[in-house]
Amino acid sequence: MTGTLINVGGILAGSLIGLLLKRGIPEHISGAILKVQGLVVLIIGLNGVLTAMLYVDPVTGRLHDRGALILLISLVVGCAIGEALKIDDHVNGISDRIERRLGAGSFSKGFVSATLIFVVGAMGIVGALNDGLVGDSNVLITKAIIDGITSIILASSLGFGVIFAAIPVLIYQGSISLLAGVISPYISDDLIRMFSMVGYALVMVLGINFLLHTKIKVANLLPALVIPIIWYYVSAAIAV
Repeated sequence: MTGTLINVGGILAGSLIGLLLKRGIPEHISGAILKVQGLVVLIIGLNGVLTAMLYVDPVTGRLHDRGALILLISLVVGCAIGEALKIDDHVNGISDRIERRLGAGSFSKGFVSATLIFVVGAMGIVGALNDGLVGDSNVLITKAIIDGITSIILASSLGFGVIFAAIPVLIYQGSISLLAGVISPYISDDLIRMFSMVGYALVMVLGINFLLHTKIKVANLLPALVIPIIWYYVSAAIAV
């Protein structure tokens, strides 16, 4: 899991640089940066969703979409589960305790936002599989550079919660690398595509929150990431 450790190192280094920069940025400039950052995050999320949904028919050359139904079901069911479990309230409760102990604010927003951006997408899954199966860390090294730059920007505006996003990245990608030989036969391109599509939809929600200062409870949408996985395996079982 060398690639994952490099990826985590990139996030830690970028976050520390961002926190140092945050001290010298006036509040009005930080607010403006957050809005621009929201626009960029929204575009990244939209690009990810469209990349997963749209494809060109090799025969007719026409553009088609796929996965709209599972995207809708995932977000609706995931939201219902998240609201019922009050995930956002629990995350904020933990965040408040951490903030009181460390004497700093905005932990939850930085942590949840950075974790979503760093975890969703095909690079983490494919890179971790390559790292675990054949020791090829190239994809994760590239991701480490991207995540490092992103963490500088995020930490400079959202604060110290961003640095803790390295923990779920370590657990998530590290687990895939360590179990690559066992789980690789069960992970297909279709599963990665559906998971990424839903994940990038949540990234779009983050962008909307940053840009418009809305308060959509992103943490309550996290169960949506599990729905495409269940959908994929249940569909496969029925097909057999």
